[in-house]
Amino acid sequence: MNRIVKNIVTAAVSLSMVLAIGIPSLVGAQSKEDIKQGVDITGTESTSVDSAVKATIDILSVVVGVIAVIMIIIGGLKYVTSNGDSNSISSAKNTIIYALIGIVVVAIAQSVVRFVLGKL
Repeated sequence: MNRIVKNIVTAAVSLSMVLAIGIPSLVGAQSKEDIKQGVDITGTESTSVDSAVKATIDILSVVVGVIAVIMIIIGGLKYVTSNGDSNSISSAKNTIIYALIGIVVVAIAQSVVRFVLGKL
């Protein structure tokens, strides 16, 4: 049983580290001059509303990504320290599952917003 718990915690921590690196890499970096001139990362002119929405989504994505990683780690620690209590195990699993769902929702939301802004 200890081996299974260690494997689950290792997988959760590994996944959280991969996601912590992967989510911010979706965010494109711009130079200050490009932002002042209203040029987005594709090199086309953009409106200030587009830039503001993209910047807001990028910041929220990073914040939610960091919070989700922290929650996955907390869920893993709760799982390890549950001592076989079914309520604690259930709570830990729910924490991990909801954190992963949060990451997926943020990634999808970021993609949808970028798609919609690209079509406008």
